[in-house]
Amino acid sequence: MNLSDLPTPALVLERPILARNMAAMATPLARHRVTLRPHLKTAKSIDVARLALGGRPGGITVSTLAEAEYFVSYGITDILYAVGITPEKLVQVAKLNGAGADIAVITDDPETAAVIGAYPTPIRAMIEIDCGEARGGILPEDPALLLLAAALAPRFAGVMTHAGHSYAACDRAQIAAIAEAERTAVVRAAERLGAAGYAVPIVSMGSSPTTLAAPSFNGITEVRAGVYMFGDLFQAAIGTHGPDDIALTVLASVIGRRPEAHRFLIDAGAIALSKDRSTQATAHDYGYGLVRSLAGQASFGTAIVQRAYQEHGVVGADPARPFPALKVGDKVRVVPNHTCLTAAAHDRYFVTDDNVEVAAVWPRVNGW
Repeated sequence: MNLSDLPTPALVLERPILARNMAAMATPLARHRVTLRPHLKTAKSIDVARLALGGRPGGITVSTLAEAEYFVSYGITDILYAVGITPEKLVQVAKLNGAGADIAVITDDPETAAVIGAYPTPIRAMIEIDCGEARGGILPEDPALLLLAAALAPRFAGVMTHAGHSYAACDRAQIAAIAEAERTAVVRAAERLGAAGYAVPIVSMGSSPTTLAAPSFNGITEVRAGVYMFGDLFQAAIGTHGPDDIALTVLASVIGRRPEAHRFLIDAGAIALSKDRSTQATAHDYGYGLVRSLAGQASFGTAIVQRAYQEHGVVGADPARPFPALKVGDKVRVVPNHTCLTAAAHDRYFVTDDNVEVAAVWPRVNGW
C-alpha cells in the first residue's frame, strides 16, 4: 500500500527517524550507566515499546491504567504509573499485579500514602518530588517527605520527579540548568530519606529536553523520557532535536483551493492535529502545524495551518513562493506542534521506511 492510497487524515510514522531518535537517547544514558525507563504516554504502542526497549526486558512508564493493562497483555510487567494515584484506582492496580504485573504508583499525599501502606495487596509506591514545575510533588526539604515514607513503608520504592518546566526554556544552556536542578532536587530527597534510615532503590528523573541536555546524572538510577521518540516542532524549536528529527506527521487531503487568497483547505483540523499552539512562544510560530509534501519534503516553504476547525484546516501558503500546484484530492503531510496531543486522536500508525510505501500498521491504545 502506498501513502497516497490511505484515507485521510492518517498518522504517519517514519521508522528510520524513530530508530535514530531512540539511539540518540539510549547512547548517552548507556555511557552514564543510567537505566532508561521509556515513557510511552505518547507512543501507546507495543511495537514502539519493543523498539524503545531494544529487545531487552525492561521497565516502562505510562500515564493511564489503560496503557498499563495494554502493555501487561503483551508481557511487559515492570511499569511505573507516573500520575498521582487515587485510592479507588488501587483496585485496578492490584488486579493487574495479581495477574503477574509489577506496577508501581506515585503519590505526594499523606492520606493516600497511608491507604497504600495498609492496602491488603502489596503495591510499590514512589514519592513525587517537585523540582520546580509546581505541578505535582513535594519539595525535597518538605517535612512531609519522611512522613510519606513512613506511611508507605515497607512499600516505599523510591523518589521521582519531572522537570516539565523545561519546555518553557529558550535554549540548551537554560535546559541544562533546569536538568541540574531536577537532578539535585530528587537526589537531595533521596539523601534525606537515606539519612533517616530508608532504602531508596529508585531515584528517577525525566523529561526529554533535560535528559538530552543534562550535565550530570550523579545519584540518578533511571530516566523517564518519551517525546524524544517522535519529536515535534516545539521540541525542535527549544533544541531537544533537529528539525529533521520529527518522525510523526499527519497525512491530509486537499479539499479546497483559494489561490486568490493564497490559501488552501485540508481535511485535518483540530481533532486530527490538536489545537496546541506551543510554537507561538518560540522564534517560529507554526500555527497548528507545518505543511510538507506527500513525501515529507519542505516543498511548500513555510506553509502553515493558520486555522483549525473541527475537521478543517486552513493553510496559509508561503507568501514568498508561488501558490502550490495542488489539486483537490492531493495529499500533504502536516508536522505537529505537540506530537503527544496529535497522536492521541488516532488509533494506529501507518509506518513507512521510505516515505512512499506503508511497511506496517501499528495499533495504538487510547482512553483511560
